[in-house]
Amino acid sequence: MTVRNRHRLLTLAALAALSAAAVAQPPAPTAGKDALKEPQVRALLTERGYTNIDDLDFEDGMWETDATSANGDRVDVRINPASGDVMAEKLVSDLSENDVKAKLTAAGYSKIHDVDFDDGVWKAEAERADGNDVEIHLAANTGEIIHVEND
Repeated sequence: MTVRNRHRLLTLAALAALSAAAVAQPPAPTAGKDALKEPQVRALLTERGYTNIDDLDFEDGMWETDATSANGDRVDVRINPASGDVMAEKLVSDLSENDVKAKLTAAGYSKIHDVDFDDGVWKAEAERADGNDVEIHLAANTGEIIHVEND
């Protein structure tokens, strides 16, 4: 084998290795706790002006913490791990209780009750089509279902 052919073979091998490395990137995180990890959540909150971020925990399908907002108020904050949406307790929702009930009815829930806006998240209790009682958490302004748990 000539030097030139060895050089071509090594170049092709190097290109093949680079292509394989590019394809072998890990998949993007999906919804759930793995979507945003604690350091990413802290960075996101800091970027949005929150300081003194305490007791950051993953609970009920969301990251939750106490923090100081940019205007100096101490607030409870929740972060959607999939979308990165930040919801503070003093957030005002564009939705009404009837809007939330309509969204849940459209999603197949019945016997919807105890609809409440708390800590920047809508919460409601309802019955699934299989008859099980559940507590549902919805995003403040979109009504997107964030978390469902057996009641």
